[in-house]
Amino acid sequence: MGYIKSAALEETGYVVLDRYNKEIDPKEWLDIEYVDWKSSGDTRFAPLASAKGEIECNGFWNHKPPRTDKDGVWIPSQTEKAPTLTERAQEPGANVGRCRIIELQPNTYADCLYNLHQDDNNRLNPDGTGWVVRGFFNLTDDKTSYFVLRENRTDPSEETRIALPAGAQLIVDTQRLWHAAAHYGDEPRYCLITSWTSGPELDAYIEKYNGVNKVESYPVDQETLDAGQAEQARRIAARAAALAARGQAEVIAMSEA
Repeated sequence: MGYIKSAALEETGYVVLDRYNKEIDPKEWLDIEYVDWKSSGDTRFAPLASAKGEIECNGFWNHKPPRTDKDGVWIPSQTEKAPTLTERAQEPGANVGRCRIIELQPNTYADCLYNLHQDDNNRLNPDGTGWVVRGFFNLTDDKTSYFVLRENRTDPSEETRIALPAGAQLIVDTQRLWHAAAHYGDEPRYCLITSWTSGPELDAYIEKYNGVNKVESYPVDQETLDAGQAEQARRIAARAAALAARGQAEVIAMSEA
């Protein structure tokens, strides 16, 4: 039967929407509660919706009863402090699973390439239902930062780099694409990440905000690209060697971020 997926994401695995151009009080992401939860880099997360409405970030399949990343329970103590962000997550009308704000400390392009990962969005998701994808709504004005997308973790030939000014909005099939952010600067990057279920509601939202599935990559000089690729290869090889020395095989696991 197959899953219900958005045609807009079929070719490239992502769409970039119109930039959100309204002011949001930074208190909405600064004054809520964060928990340590490591993803791709030095990160913390502030959940707005979780499996049982608790301030935690675990995959829904790790709860009892285990289930897929759908039907998240909103956390009143968090959503009351972040009403605009909650509204943004609910706006498409699509089913929401996990919904969190990520706090990412500054890193480099080389760090980003090593941190590229795929998400585990659809574990236990029944065939014939909507495929879970993720919406990213950048909150801070990170003009020199960018999101990196790849079909293959170590192949730069199809890399797409998406700029991350305040209000940047994109939807990504993060179970398909390897992804991470290169974040330059002195302050953390904040971004709202929402698990949405594909279907007519999400399709209408993509159309409303003029989603496009191909954009010009954020410009990065060739020296940085080459050095980042070399450093990614070095770190992957070093990790594989360390695991081999301990008698373990290298396993690239999907992230639970």
